[in-house]
Amino acid sequence: MGKRIPLPIPFGWFAVGFSADLKAGEVKPMKYFGRELVMFRTESGEAKVLDAFCPHLGAHLGYGGKVHGESIACPFHGWQFNGAGRCTAVPYANNMPPKVAGDKPAIYAYPTIERNQVIWTWYHPDRIEPTYDVHVVPEFGDDAWTPLEIMEWTINTSIQETAENAVDAPHFIYVHGTPDMPVGESSFEGTTRTSQYVMKTPAVSDDGNLDLDGGMVDVHLVTVSNGSGMGYQRFNGALEAVMMGLPVPIDENSMKLYFAFTQPKNLSQGKQFMAWGARMELKRQVESDMPIWENKVYLDSPTLCDGDGPIHQYRKWFRQFYAELAPAPIRAAG
Repeated sequence: MGKRIPLPIPFGWFAVGFSADLKAGEVKPMKYFGRELVMFRTESGEAKVLDAFCPHLGAHLGYGGKVHGESIACPFHGWQFNGAGRCTAVPYANNMPPKVAGDKPAIYAYPTIERNQVIWTWYHPDRIEPTYDVHVVPEFGDDAWTPLEIMEWTINTSIQETAENAVDAPHFIYVHGTPDMPVGESSFEGTTRTSQYVMKTPAVSDDGNLDLDGGMVDVHLVTVSNGSGMGYQRFNGALEAVMMGLPVPIDENSMKLYFAFTQPKNLSQGKQFMAWGARMELKRQVESDMPIWENKVYLDSPTLCDGDGPIHQYRKWFRQFYAELAPAPIRAAG
């Protein structure tokens, strides 16, 4: 069969950091997309991401590099590069070397924005400009909602494999031990996938105790995937919270996965307990999925049955994020 997961790295916007974790003047080495990268925040406050190696003699800018104004200085000989990848200074040279002079970038600069308290970097193997935008999730910029609570994992698999779980209803019974399959529907439109589910959970009183007379109550869940690197879920009803799921490819065989949660600050004690319980349950589910993801193979033509959910539709939709396979978006009704 060749490689266990024979899928390329998808292109898209990916969460390479959280805004609060990168201070002005700070430099961080990173490895994503199968490449060595450096992230830094300029003195004016802008986050930038470049390929890591200095074109002079190959030093890694992320290990010992220093921010000077709007540029990062190489730790080896002090050459400086701005957020667009242009060489802005060679401190000991009388003349700028022709190869790096002028407006031509000397190092590749990745399109980078900050939104929803996240630092997003655009990756495309052919280095084309972004073809879609990052969705704004209003709750992540609202002072009436709590600071982010973040979980993270490193997983030996691909983004497509992990994200496919969202449309694979039967696995919730056999992997996660839920009493029933989630009931819902999915739709696919351009670079956006939307799934809506209604789930049952035991009732909890306002003081945070189980309400033995309340029976089971509904939680409404709307999950949106925006491209290959952003997902977010809104929980309403018995549970009120918003979560972003942020997968980032390290290389073709491994990825980072971040979950970032927020909830209204004015929740009752009971709903605070429900939100905490949801976070713990989602953590448990990811960690019970990991042995499956890290040991399964990817079957390009799986044998599916009528209860498996829209797995083929999901795969056709995701295929648009592989530059090598199908760059044109696929639009399909769910």
